[in-house]
Amino acid sequence: MTTEQEVREVAGRARVAAAELAPFTRAEKDAALYAMADALVAASASILAANERDLAAGREAGLASGMLDRLALSEARIEGMAQGLRDVAALPDPIGEVVRGYTLPNGLEVRQIRVPLGVIGIIYEARPNVTVDAAGLCVKSGNAVLLRGSASAHHSNVALVAVLSEAAAKAGLPADAIQLVPGVDRESVTHLMRARGLVDVIIPRGGAGLIRNVVENSIVPVIETGAGNCHVYVDAAADLEMATAITLNSKVQRPSVCNAAETLLVHASVAPSFLPVVAAALHEAGVTLHVDSASAGFVAAGDLTVPATDADWETEYNSLDLAVRVVDTVDDAVAHIRRWGSGHTEAIVSGDVRAVRRFSSRLDSAAVMVNASTRFTDGGEFGFGAEIGISTQKLHARGPMGLPEMTSTTYLVTGDGHVRQ
Repeated sequence: MTTEQEVREVAGRARVAAAELAPFTRAEKDAALYAMADALVAASASILAANERDLAAGREAGLASGMLDRLALSEARIEGMAQGLRDVAALPDPIGEVVRGYTLPNGLEVRQIRVPLGVIGIIYEARPNVTVDAAGLCVKSGNAVLLRGSASAHHSNVALVAVLSEAAAKAGLPADAIQLVPGVDRESVTHLMRARGLVDVIIPRGGAGLIRNVVENSIVPVIETGAGNCHVYVDAAADLEMATAITLNSKVQRPSVCNAAETLLVHASVAPSFLPVVAAALHEAGVTLHVDSASAGFVAAGDLTVPATDADWETEYNSLDLAVRVVDTVDDAVAHIRRWGSGHTEAIVSGDVRAVRRFSSRLDSAAVMVNASTRFTDGGEFGFGAEIGISTQKLHARGPMGLPEMTSTTYLVTGDGHVRQ
């Protein structure tokens, strides 16, 4: 059997499973989610052994530290993934929710209700936790899922999907509701992207190159999750102690993820007092600062300070690197972000309501944080439970995508022998 035949075969089975899964009740789906969570914890040893094979191969191949961090599992992370499934089980079921309903003058009752999308393909890089998050959200929202992780996490994903699918099936879900797409090369990704009619939507999660490839080449509809070139802007009216804490958290708390800050913009009036303090704190945390000429005079020279170039403004580092620029006005900060940003998350630190309003109203990003870290752009932090990704497009879904974003709608129209005149 060719790779194309294998991919289409699992997609066909997923389509059958999606039709079977759609009418499941919340109680049935929640029971499966709890069973999947318990099975993950029980299988921690075998999952960690598989993950170590991927980590060893990644280290041998010279995988960057940020990517190794994304790839790594631990007992704590497995418990966290299991808790994510339990959190999703505790959330309301979106299926059957009435988005709007009314009665027409002729007596016809019209209701727009949420229904599953059907078969969802997830193409993602490195992070095995996406395997669990995606499976959980798809089960809860009544969708079958086809998971295509990267080759670097293949052993981890094989182990995770085996545990999840077996537990779900034992709990009564269709056996093919959770499947791993066969193959570890780009050919299988290509065939998944061409399985129109079998796969209803594809969601890519990963770096800019992966997302661009899927958006440009898929004939299956795509929900685009964007790269995270996120910014923190420290305004003239900022509380500088707060600004230091927010900058550090946005960059250092977990630098390898998409909602970590990659550029710090500082108003010129506070640069002399703020930059020396925040730079010392960032250097102490091991952050290399890529500084423009106006910032350089306020930042200590050394191995962790380098000149910035235009390439730095558009780079999603996913590492302990941060570009730094001094701007003269809030409008300059906005202009910089609109030119170089990816439309993910921007933060402003300011006590000036007018500056906040001007900043937030002129940006075109999925999320804007006011006096808060960029790290809060996350489905879990927003109260969604686990998320399927963070959309930076404008159609169907934008920002962290939880359960409602995993649905479409159907119009249910009820009459009493009505015929159209």
